[in-house]
Amino acid sequence: MMRTYKHLLTFAVIVVLGFCAGSGAVAQTVLDGAYIKEHTKTKRVVPYTHIREADVMWARRVWRTIDLREKMNHPLYFPTDPINDRKSLFDVIVQGLMVDGSITAYDVGVFADDDEFKKPLLASDLKEMFTRVDSQYTESLTTGDMELVVQEIKLESRDIKQYRLKEDWIFDKQRSTLDIRIIGIAPMKEVKGEDGEVRGNTPMFWLYYPECRYVFANWEAFNRENDAERRSFEDIFWKRQFSSYITKWSNVYDRGINEYKTGLDALLEGEEIKQALFEFEHDLWNF
Repeated sequence: MMRTYKHLLTFAVIVVLGFCAGSGAVAQTVLDGAYIKEHTKTKRVVPYTHIREADVMWARRVWRTIDLREKMNHPLYFPTDPINDRKSLFDVIVQGLMVDGSITAYDVGVFADDDEFKKPLLASDLKEMFTRVDSQYTESLTTGDMELVVQEIKLESRDIKQYRLKEDWIFDKQRSTLDIRIIGIAPMKEVKGEDGEVRGNTPMFWLYYPECRYVFANWEAFNRENDAERRSFEDIFWKRQFSSYITKWSNVYDRGINEYKTGLDALLEGEEIKQALFEFEHDLWNF
C-alpha cells in the first residue's frame, strides 16, 4: 500500500512539472506583434569615410550638452523602465558595460574634466557608480528601538537627464563636405547639496563613441509618427535628430563658456558659436 502511494505521488509530481514546463514553452513561443522584428537587431554599422590629414582644410572641436527634458530628446530618455522592445539610452549603456562588456568606460579624473580616454574603469568601479549604500535609523515595529537599516540604492535611468558630447567638425577638401564626427559621449548625473537641492550636473564617465556605435545600432528608439520606422540610437546621432546647446569649443584658454558667461548669457554665447559654424559651412559655397 505504501509503495503504491509513493508511485502515485511520484506520478503527480511528474505531471505537475510537465505542465509547468509545457506552459513555459508556450509562453516563449508567443509572438507579441504581427511580425518578427529583426531589422534593427541585425543592423550593421555604416562605416565612416576615411579622412586623410592632408585633406583636412579646417577643423574645430566642439563640446555640447543634450538635455533629455527637452521634448525632442525624449526618445533618448524614455522608457525609464525597460519594456519588451525598448530601453532608454542609459539602460543600453549599462547593459553594454556590465552585461555584454562590449563598450569601455573611461575615468573623468578628480575634477571631472578629463575627456581624453586615458584610464579605463574596472567593473568594480562601475558597480560603485551604479549602486550606493544608504543607511538610516528606523524604529523597529517589534521592540520599538531604533535600528540601523542598510540598503543598496541603484542608479536608475530616470536619474540621468543630460549627456555631454565631444565632437570634431572637419572640412574635407577631397569630398568638399563638412563632416561632423562624435568622438565621445558622457552621461551626466545630478550633484545635490546637503539640503537635497540640485547644484548642477557632472559627467560620470566617458565612452568612446566609435565603439558605442556597434551597440547603439541594434537598439530601437521610439518614433512618434510610425512604429514600423523606429530608428536606432545610432540613427538619431548620425542624422543629428537631437536638440543640444554648445558649452565649449576649442580655444587658446581651453575654457568652457560657463567660465566667462553665466545663465542666459552662456546660452546666447553657445548660440553665437552655433551660428558661426553654420555661416562657415554656408560661406564655403558660391551660387
